[in-house]
Amino acid sequence: MLRRKLRSLLATSLFNASPIVHSKCIASKLRSPQPFLPLQHSIECANPRPTLNGIWAVDGVRAYSLLSLNDLRDNKGAKKQKKRKGRGIGSGLGKTAGRGHKGQKARGTMKFGFEGGQTPLRRRMPKRGFKNPFRLTFQPVGLGKIAKLINAGKIDSSELITMKTLKDTGAIGKQIKDGVRLMGRGADQIQWPIHFEVSRVTVRAKEAVEAAGGSVRRVYYNKLGFRALLKPEWFEKKGRLLPKAARPPPKQRDKVDSIGRLPAPTKPIPFLPEEKEAASTPSV
Repeated sequence: MLRRKLRSLLATSLFNASPIVHSKCIASKLRSPQPFLPLQHSIECANPRPTLNGIWAVDGVRAYSLLSLNDLRDNKGAKKQKKRKGRGIGSGLGKTAGRGHKGQKARGTMKFGFEGGQTPLRRRMPKRGFKNPFRLTFQPVGLGKIAKLINAGKIDSSELITMKTLKDTGAIGKQIKDGVRLMGRGADQIQWPIHFEVSRVTVRAKEAVEAAGGSVRRVYYNKLGFRALLKPEWFEKKGRLLPKAARPPPKQRDKVDSIGRLPAPTKPIPFLPEEKEAASTPSV
């Protein structure tokens, strides 16, 4: 390509040559020791002046580059042609297109995991463990974290602290599946009475809160109840009323103290004597 460009450039230069020398700029370039003018420069003179010496000079050579858009090519091997099957026997992939004659592999595909009739691998491997469909996932939160939020002024300790309060202040994440478990981490930071309403509470956390003069009530909410507790504006947007609080299933009645209240309450409910006796041994 470079040889072709140089040939066309020299032909253009000789065609535009004339037996006259233009201004001093041409003469200075011709007297230079360089035998050839650079290809990227152009020679232009405004006032030509004829001479008798008959020196040949290049007239009006424009700027010219050896690289053009029509000469751009991909590197060798950068573009691979698509394999065309079933386009004649001369290609070697005609007729049966490389699948051979008859058989299951020549006619179509099989479902994933099929091994020709033998017991597949997924059935040969033994089972380990099980997945409990009745499991409950609670999001933990420590007393130390709640104490820091109270000291920062984000939580009012004089009001009831519910799961909505913990969510709005960032004490817990947004994904609350089955409730919140109150943990005893940082229990020594609780020095004033605090009232909680959570799903579960550990023995250490309950003792620390009650020692400071507070209370912890375990309440039950189902999936719809959690939505009404955490996002009551969703029901207003849909034009619906808040649902009634659901009763706990039989297997969870001994693990909760009462049914959750809707909308989110702000005042705690005092424990009755029989409730205190039932809650004397809280379950973890």
